Amino acid sequence: MAHHDESIVGNQERLSKAFSLLDAAAADRLIPGAVAAVLHRGELIGVYATGYAVDDGVSRIDTSIDTIYDCASLTKVAVTLPLLLICIEKGLLDLNEPVSAFMPSFAAAGKGEVTVRHLASHTSGLPGHLPIHDMNVTPQEAVEYIAALSLVAPAGTQVIYSDLGFIVLGHICAELLGLSLPDAAARYVFEPLGMSSTAFNPPAEWKSRIAATEYSNTLGRCLHGEVHDENAYALGGACGHAGLFSTADDLVKVALAWLRGGRHEEERWLSPLAVQAALQPQTNGLNGCRGLGWVLRGDSQDVAGDLFSSLAFGHTGFTGTSMWMDPVHQLGVVLLTNRVHYGRGQSLTRLRARFHNAVAACLEYGQDLP
Repeated sequence: MAHHDESIVGNQERLSKAFSLLDAAAADRLIPGAVAAVLHRGELIGVYATGYAVDDGVSRIDTSIDTIYDCASLTKVAVTLPLLLICIEKGLLDLNEPVSAFMPSFAAAGKGEVTVRHLASHTSGLPGHLPIHDMNVTPQEAVEYIAALSLVAPAGTQVIYSDLGFIVLGHICAELLGLSLPDAAARYVFEPLGMSSTAFNPPAEWKSRIAATEYSNTLGRCLHGEVHDENAYALGGACGHAGLFSTADDLVKVALAWLRGGRHEEERWLSPLAVQAALQPQTNGLNGCRGLGWVLRGDSQDVAGDLFSSLAFGHTGFTGTSMWMDPVHQLGVVLLTNRVHYGRGQSLTRLRARFHNAVAACLEYGQDLP
């Protein structure tokens, strides 16, 4: 049931203990299946696939290392954050500007003090989530609806992880770049990084490679190639907070660029200073530990485990995805699962931390330490 890439079989032996955790999780039906990829010192040292991409009681399809997953909130850091940094690099905005400078309607209900930085660090005071999918609104109406909301906490006083803030951020970045969000993502992220199996609203011909997600009562079947996040689904599949479909191989390119200070191969993708700025703690003294977009060490969503350094950063996605990087140990781990395929009940928090521990431990031989 497990498959791997023969070219990296040497390191595969060292990583086999870590990968066996994924086999066990699939055997226990915690997850239908998984694809994991591990980077160390700029090299892809292991890729592993186990279990099923589809296991819906009707058909079973094995995962493969190029299975495409619904990445959910990885969209925030893989698409929206880079677009924000590119807007900063181009001089189109700065983080301390009020959101209302770009969206005048956002000043409603006392939100004039909310800055772009607040949105990017989840400190805007906006609610975390609202069922926009029940409102029958267009994407533009949804953004205007969020712009009219009252805050649930004063700006800058609390970390409240907010999909709504990232919907607004994605909207602003796309507007400033003069493109739709999918076109901006393609031009500034997918194409420069060579992410050829990544898209919003993936084309029908990709469906056989896509891992299915949750059973939908509305559709009478499992979501398969349609976005799982209800708000993203209702808003056309492409949002600042969710909607991305990608593979472990493509997300490794994102991880590697972050570990290399914004470089992809020999090309500059993001400026090193933009990368550095995104990894600075933005929430000191508050109830969380966030950079711009990224989860930092000590946050309640930090699943880096026990062996990654204090500078590790990453993000998770509700569907069962995560990517975690450690610049000190030059380590990157992408773990993609479709945990919601069996329903929403299973938490992957412990599996992620234990998997990161097992991967990191494989590298703790004298010659590997920085």
